[in-house]
Amino acid sequence: MTEIPIIPEKITVHLGKPNEYAPNVTVPFIDYIKNVASSEIYPTWPENALRANIYAQVTFALNRIYTEWYRSRGYNFDITNSTQYDQAYIHGREIFSNISDLVDELFNDYVRRQGNIEPLFTQFCNGTTVTCDGLSQWGTVTLANQGLTPFEILQYYYGKDIEIVFNAPVGSVTPSYPGYPLGPGADIGDVRILQSRLNRVSKNYPAIPKVTVDGIYGPATTAAVKAFQKIFGLTQDGIVGQATWYQLERIYVAVKKLAELQSEGFSFANQSAQFPSALQIGMRGSPIAVLQHRLDLVGAFYDTIPDVAVDGIFGEGTKEAVIAFQNRFGLNPDGVVGKATWNKLYQVYQDIVRSELLLSQQDLPVAWNGVVLRVGSRGERVQLLQQYLNTIGTVWEIPRLPVTGYFGDDTRNAVRLFQDLFNLPPDGIVGKQTWDAITSLYTDVLTGLNRVPGQYPGNVLREGN
Repeated sequence: MTEIPIIPEKITVHLGKPNEYAPNVTVPFIDYIKNVASSEIYPTWPENALRANIYAQVTFALNRIYTEWYRSRGYNFDITNSTQYDQAYIHGREIFSNISDLVDELFNDYVRRQGNIEPLFTQFCNGTTVTCDGLSQWGTVTLANQGLTPFEILQYYYGKDIEIVFNAPVGSVTPSYPGYPLGPGADIGDVRILQSRLNRVSKNYPAIPKVTVDGIYGPATTAAVKAFQKIFGLTQDGIVGQATWYQLERIYVAVKKLAELQSEGFSFANQSAQFPSALQIGMRGSPIAVLQHRLDLVGAFYDTIPDVAVDGIFGEGTKEAVIAFQNRFGLNPDGVVGKATWNKLYQVYQDIVRSELLLSQQDLPVAWNGVVLRVGSRGERVQLLQQYLNTIGTVWEIPRLPVTGYFGDDTRNAVRLFQDLFNLPPDGIVGKQTWDAITSLYTDVLTGLNRVPGQYPGNVLREGN
């Protein structure tokens, strides 16, 4: 996963269902969106409806790429053309001219939740033969005819707390996996990322020893990798191949999401434990989405439970995940979520959430307050910025700053170094994007440096320690 989403120059599409044998095609991202839009919506619709749909289509594809949804599961493509899983893409089809013009304008704009970096999972369906809790494509026509703007249409379906990122940068997006097995002698930068990820995950899995984030793949890193591989049923060779890398990415993302439940106010986290009614294949609605959300997070910590899309539709994939959960916890594996299954899932989910929140209570960074920091700024926010950068500097090559509360040349240079390291515009100014990136990495470094009770510290303990 990249730190900041960018618009890819190209996207690789699998022309079939994920597990189905079919060719892959790699096409320019802008052409892909034009194809999807021409395949899914009608050029005669009101322009505001077309714009709202294109925003959703762009964002959905970016979410698949940014989260490495398929590549982290061992596939060699970014998205499929199966509407059961993704979007309609008909290779070689004719593109409508007005849709082409709109995509030229909108292809590098996307939707996200306020305060988030990740492109929103903008689920949508046609609203006639298929309905869902996300955007209704035909419904956008009705709303546009009522005078709603594209943004108001998106808010109608995805909530008031969304925003549109305009003119996101376009560039080459490569999978997070470095492309070669990591072991002794691996690139320092790749090893630093590996070590940081291992330390963050080790807060939830204390059997993984802490390592020094120094970019050196030595015996301590090998031991930590082997411990991770043992926990998740991987070959315990101490080498980080593609399977180990992506399993680590998936767990890292899962614990990050759990740590962010408080700050994001994630609605599913606050759903009642009350059993709604028996849930089974063919059903739709919010209780199904809650079920899927809990299965998805629990599945990150139990590798026998497959991933499930949170789409509010109880299909075969959800049934498969339910059966796997029931088998794992000694329940009747009938694929129906009765009271016993619902209560057990809620218990397991809450145990994971409580564990993570207890681990993340200390020294949580403060959220962006809308004030840009630059040379000449003073006050408590500048002090916090300097403290965060100093903590990050214990792992990354950023010089230590005196915590003065004054934003001078040294602070600007440290900010520029951070921005350059993490592919942000190196202007030395701390706006929302830079603040969010700094506080996110600060949290990672902090939790990576701190141990939970009883955790092996990663160094030999001798008399006098």
